[in-house]
This record gives sequence, C-alpha cells and structure tokens, in this order.
Amino acid sequence: MAFDGRLLSGIGVLAAVVEAGSFVRAAESLGLTQSGVSRAVARLEHRVGVRLFDRTARAVALTEEGRSFYQQVKPHLSGIEDAAIQAAGSAVAVRGRLRINVDPFLARLVLAPRVGKFLAAHPELSLEILGRDRIGDLVADGFDAALRFGEPEPSSLVARRLLETRVLTCAAPAYLAKHGRPTHPRELGDARHECIHFVDPVIGRPYAWEFHCGRQKIQVAVSGRLTVNNAGTLLGACAAGHGIAQVLALGTEDLRNSGTLVELFPDWPDERFPLYVLHLSRHVPPAKLRAFLDFVVRSVADA
Repeated sequence: MAFDGRLLSGIGVLAAVVEAGSFVRAAESLGLTQSGVSRAVARLEHRVGVRLFDRTARAVALTEEGRSFYQQVKPHLSGIEDAAIQAAGSAVAVRGRLRINVDPFLARLVLAPRVGKFLAAHPELSLEILGRDRIGDLVADGFDAALRFGEPEPSSLVARRLLETRVLTCAAPAYLAKHGRPTHPRELGDARHECIHFVDPVIGRPYAWEFHCGRQKIQVAVSGRLTVNNAGTLLGACAAGHGIAQVLALGTEDLRNSGTLVELFPDWPDERFPLYVLHLSRHVPPAKLRAFLDFVVRSVADA
C-alpha cells in the first residue's frame, strides 16, 4: 500500500474518535464538523478495507478489526509526536493529552494530593487520571497506560514493574482493646478475631492472607463477616474498629503514625505487593508518559 498524507490524516482522526469516545467530541477537539470526521473515518475504512467502528445512535465502539488496527498504529502516532517535539528542539518537552487508567487507591491517596505540582511543572500537558478497578481494553477506552497493583495477567500489553510496597496487617486500638492483640499471624485463624476480606478484582474472590519473614511464608485461613472491594472502605472499616485488615504500607503512613491503625506483626515484614505500568508500545514510551511515571515513583517515595 503506497503511503499518502490522507492515510496519516485519517489515522489521526481515528485516534481522536477513540480518545474522545464519540464523533461529536472528536470533531470539537480537531476543529472539524461531525460530518467531516465521519467522512474521514469512512475514507480510512475504504482505504484499509475493513469497518473500524460499530456505530449506534448512543455509542461508538471499535470493531475487532478496528481495535487490532488501532493497537498497531497507536505506538507509531506516539513516535511521530515525540519526533516532532525533538525536531522542534524540545526533546524533553511534555505536552499534549495523557489519559491514565489508575488503581483507585493509588489515585486517591497518593497521586491526588501531589498532582498539582506535576501539572504546574508541565503547563502544556492535559492529564486525565481515571480510577478503575479493572484495566479493561486500553485501546477501546482510549488510555495511554494503566497503573495496577499485583502481578499482571498475560496479555499483549507491555508490563514494567515500577516499585514494590509492603503488605501490613493492622487493626484499630478500639478493636484491640475489645478482642486483644494477637502475637502471631496464626492466631488470626481463631474465630474470635474478625478479619476484613478484600476482593481481588481479577478473580472476584478475596485475597488469601499470607505472612512472610525471610524465607518463611505461611498462609492463614481467616474468618470475618465483612468483605469489601474498595481500599478506602477497607481502611475506613479497619480504622473504625470493625476488624483486622491487610493494607499496603503505601498511602497509610499517616494513619499508622497517628495511632489510628496499629501494625500487628512488625516481625513479619517481608510480604511485598508490586505496582506495574502497562502500555501498548514496546518502544520507548512518549515523553509525556515517561514524565508521568517519574512523578508516580517520586510520589510513592514521598507517601
């Protein structure tokens, strides 16, 4: 297929529709009419020989062929953007639109209090941080990357471990005053202790409770009547004295330093939980994504 400028232009319109989620919003972002966007997409579909979008009166979504096509061309669009920035003499410039799918706990407790400084440092960047429990389809949902705790599921996405944080077992002073403080993790298997279960969003069942000390690792079958799927709810219920919880060290330092939460087993300190970034391109991520990931790592170090 011979290259022509109309093909690249059509791909740009395709990207705008995916990112905006509709032809109307894509037209607004591109400074075109809705009919102009529709014609550009139709020309691109004719050029590549497949239907790229399923259109209804209420929504627009990539077809399976459209998703595959967009997944292949999106990294090249990012590369063209970076090349243009470098050609303009600003290789480290961070600009444009960045849309990130983020674990809600990380977004609320770690990034939100610090994101103002990041935006102030990059005035030409427009940032969307959307808290989601699941990664979903980055291409169809128009995301540049996702940030997720835990080992990622096998997929075509590029996964890079950014950091690890400790897993702590905590309770409120009110809970300990009522039920007593356990001295060993195995005591949590006792029915007199209420443990708050947290649902793993990948498998839809509560996480198993593990405890690590050097090479020693044990699992404890805990019991409890409360199950949650949100870290904020977990922390709130634990702080209110409703039960013992396993929480991340990341984002809970203030609660522990103030005595709101008490770490129960500091001599079992070695269970870790990783944070990954997942994105499409196997090439060097664009400057705006690299800058954001640097911001995440710095924010975690400060949390």
